[in-house]
Amino acid sequence: MRCLPVPAPPGLNLSKELFVPPAVYPGERQSILGIKTVGSISISKSESHSQGIEPNRNNPRPLDRDALDFGSTAILLDIDGTLLDLAATPAGVLVPSSLQATLTTLWKWTGGALALISGRPLKDIDRIFAPLELPAVGGHGAEIRASMKTSPKKRAQVLLLDERVRRPLLGLSRKGVLIEDKGYSMAVHYRLAPELGPELRRQVALIASSFSDARYEVLPGKFVIEVKPTAFNKGTAVLQLMELPPFAGRRPLFIGDDVTDEAVFAILPDVRGTGFSVGRMIAGATGVFATPADVRAWLARMAAKSGEQ
Repeated sequence: MRCLPVPAPPGLNLSKELFVPPAVYPGERQSILGIKTVGSISISKSESHSQGIEPNRNNPRPLDRDALDFGSTAILLDIDGTLLDLAATPAGVLVPSSLQATLTTLWKWTGGALALISGRPLKDIDRIFAPLELPAVGGHGAEIRASMKTSPKKRAQVLLLDERVRRPLLGLSRKGVLIEDKGYSMAVHYRLAPELGPELRRQVALIASSFSDARYEVLPGKFVIEVKPTAFNKGTAVLQLMELPPFAGRRPLFIGDDVTDEAVFAILPDVRGTGFSVGRMIAGATGVFATPADVRAWLARMAAKSGEQ
């Protein structure tokens, strides 16, 4: 899918953590550690699965903005590989206390329009960010919570995985391979046994293709293979989220890093949004951060400047 270009929102500070392709901001190119440049595309040294990626080529905006316009922006953040460094297992991720403070400040100054967008179930998101319970999209779009004060909603078309998919995927468990059952989707993690990646991808594809109605899709990630229903994704969930208060009427700023986030980048033009990727350039993104640490540093600086507005 070819994504339409979208501009950086007014008031956005594209600072030193970001690499901005010269096709987007001619003459004002910036570089960051961990990225090597091929033409106008940034390619990270980490594992990449997207093909044909291209930078956003809309009209350039200046890079000297002081801060986000908190009154008109909604901040949407992927978790694993974007906010947090990847760990050997899903349970092993660490949330710096400084990040919790940053998110709390940004949530406050956006009037509550800050949400986490993740493949993790909401209960798992709340566990790792405790005591925070921020607005969030969980389960790759299966669950939506638009406010701290509202109960999460399961989207109407969402069903638990068919046992004919679930059981064979559980059977792939072995030394170095962790099967994560999220209810609405499943993930096969092989970071501890990367040599098994090709065979696992083959087996997972075979399991998912056993349904002739294309009911399930396979999403390869960074040493992980996700299987989820095709009926929903992060993109459709974000569209629904942006219709709910306090997000309605705002322009989303999304940061994501992997294949499952591409659905969000694809719908950003529909909601006048802007996207930034992490580790590699993704179609529809305006710029790219090298690492989650750079994302955290940029957000912290935006939070520090919030009191100046």
